[in-house]
Amino acid sequence: MSSDSPVIFKRSKAKPAVRARAISPDADAKLTAIQTAEDSPTTLATKLKNKIKKTKTKSRLSFGGDEEEGDGEVFKVKKSNLSLKVASGTHPAIVPPNLEQATISSNGPKYDAAYLKELKAATPTARPPQPSNADPYDADMSMDLDDTTQQSMIIDVEETATVIPSESSIRVAKERRERIRKTQASGEDDFISLSVAKRDEAPQGPHPESRLMREEDELGEGDDEFAEYTSAQERIALGKKSRKVEAAQRRDAMKELIADADEEDEETIEWEQEQLRRGGHRTPEPSGSAIAKKVYKAAPIPPSTPLPSLGPSISRLTEQLTQLTISHANNSATLNSLAQERIQVDDREKEMREMVEKAEAKRAWFGDFKEWTESVAGFLDEKYPALEKLEEEQLSLFKERHDMVVKRRTEDDEDDLAAFYGPLPVSTVESQTVEQSVDRRPQRRVDRIARRQLRSSRRPPDQEEGYSTDSSLNAPDSLAYTDAMKSLVSRKKEVLADVKAEEFKDPGKGRWSVWREKYSDSYVGAWGGLGVVSVWEFWVRLESIGWDCIETPRSLDNFKWYKGLYEYSRPGAGLVVEERELGPDGDLVASMISSAIIPLICKMLDNGALDVYSQKDIRRMVDLAEEIEASVESESGKFQLLLKSVMNAFENAISATESSILKYSAGHQSRVGFNPAAIPARRRFLNRRVKLLGNLLRFRKYIGERFGVGILIGRLVERSIVNVAEGGWDVGGQEVAEKIAKMLPEDLIPFSLRNLRTN
Repeated sequence: MSSDSPVIFKRSKAKPAVRARAISPDADAKLTAIQTAEDSPTTLATKLKNKIKKTKTKSRLSFGGDEEEGDGEVFKVKKSNLSLKVASGTHPAIVPPNLEQATISSNGPKYDAAYLKELKAATPTARPPQPSNADPYDADMSMDLDDTTQQSMIIDVEETATVIPSESSIRVAKERRERIRKTQASGEDDFISLSVAKRDEAPQGPHPESRLMREEDELGEGDDEFAEYTSAQERIALGKKSRKVEAAQRRDAMKELIADADEEDEETIEWEQEQLRRGGHRTPEPSGSAIAKKVYKAAPIPPSTPLPSLGPSISRLTEQLTQLTISHANNSATLNSLAQERIQVDDREKEMREMVEKAEAKRAWFGDFKEWTESVAGFLDEKYPALEKLEEEQLSLFKERHDMVVKRRTEDDEDDLAAFYGPLPVSTVESQTVEQSVDRRPQRRVDRIARRQLRSSRRPPDQEEGYSTDSSLNAPDSLAYTDAMKSLVSRKKEVLADVKAEEFKDPGKGRWSVWREKYSDSYVGAWGGLGVVSVWEFWVRLESIGWDCIETPRSLDNFKWYKGLYEYSRPGAGLVVEERELGPDGDLVASMISSAIIPLICKMLDNGALDVYSQKDIRRMVDLAEEIEASVESESGKFQLLLKSVMNAFENAISATESSILKYSAGHQSRVGFNPAAIPARRRFLNRRVKLLGNLLRFRKYIGERFGVGILIGRLVERSIVNVAEGGWDVGGQEVAEKIAKMLPEDLIPFSLRNLRTN
């Protein structure tokens, strides 16, 4: 760089300067006067010369092309007083490299022109050399040189005259400064202030002796302004949730810092490299001549390849075609399978939708069905007590009628026993009761003859007395019994008199069949048939009120409940009921007979509905048992209970006969006397026992050797027939014994009867 070329520096960014506290115009004028007074005449001449040169000289250093007017304001690099003094050589800190060159006089240090030239030559004035390939453009040094808006600074060391102040001027300046300092210390101002308030009264700030103002003094506390960077406003997290939020924010901040560090800003990197280059910290790259130029090298030519022959090419193409054909076939198969799977998925979706709709409809239907079953349960809870009351009343009528017949038959047997065994010994206490009973014997005999004559008019008259079943009631009792049964039947109708719904009057109109048709799986799994039977039992028992299983020759298939269950067990339409097949429930008629009819018949038999002395009743009982056996297995427990009830009736009759014979046969040797009525009385008694034995043998023929039938027959023959027949062997006993021997099977003839016949 030549000595006459001006150097102009332009900053792209203004350097932040220290702001000074604003002072009044008077103080500014005073300071200017003081500075003017301090400068020597030589200094003032040098400044005037530089100012004139600044106005005439334009910078010939430009970065970025030709100068243009109006490009903007150009920053002027201002030198401080200290730098000007150093440049002018007036600062005492500059020491020449050789002390011998300095001229020291008694008046002060003096420097000659040769020394200053040598000092100038030793002082570096240029920056380190730049690489040849570096860009000459420097953004920090670029500036516009507009004479109208720009202030330029020209440094010309050779043309600037070096002025060294004299010792007297320095001493005068020192005295002036000392005087001014003392004057200011005394509180007197050497200027007229334009401000209303005095300077002493205005707030001086934390440092009144300095005119510099800190930024925080003007804008407020620095902690408030830079709280974001000083963590002044951070809060300590105490809660669990706030600690989690703080940790998350801290992680996010770390991630942002890492991301910013990973990013490379080309402009920043370029600026850093330029600063390193300008500071001389990078080794200059070799000049352009030293760089080896890249020589173009052509790509190597590959070696020649022989042309393929036709055969291998056709084979290769054939193989590739085969592979493509196989791949195409596989892809086609895959597409077909996917299409098939899609169709299946669509079908499955439709099925699932239908299943969901069916499930919803099923849920709604079962909800209504549950409400209906609860209403049926409430209906049964309300009506069952009335039904049970009617059943108890009917059984009490059977019991009362049976007791009346048994009592009359017992009295007839005791009258006959008293005729051929003699009357019982009477004690004092029972004498009056026995006398009354003896007085009623003729009347009972007359009534018995009248009943026999009535029966003879209805049956063949050749039947011997004693064989006819004298189980009918007299006219008043028979009329009362008939009225009671009619009243029972009429009250049976009152049980359902307040019911209006048809499904409660007729169980066949309920919702059981709908359940079986719509949801057969659920119906079968829940044993719906048994539920139907348990609910239907109420109407079965209600219909059986007033029915005498022995006296009323009515078969079970004539009942309304039998027909309803028979049709319900055989669902279908368009065919005769008998031709339909059984449904999933099986034969519900058999279930109803087993669960309701057999227990009801057993209760009737236990309460005296069956007269074991009546051949008609035994025949009816056998027919009823055979009818029940057609629906229920003969080995079932319920059917065995029915047969056991019949055997209990026979056993009760035989036990009653044994007790009567034992009562009158004890000590009869002392009481026996001639009684012309003894012979017909013995015959009547034995004939009734023979009739009982015949009924027992008839029932044994049906049931076989069960429930100890053989033992019961042996008891009847030995204890009730042989003993009585042996006492009147010549007057009819032998005839009865022979008759019994013919009736009994060979294995059932007891030893006593065999011995009696032999002797």
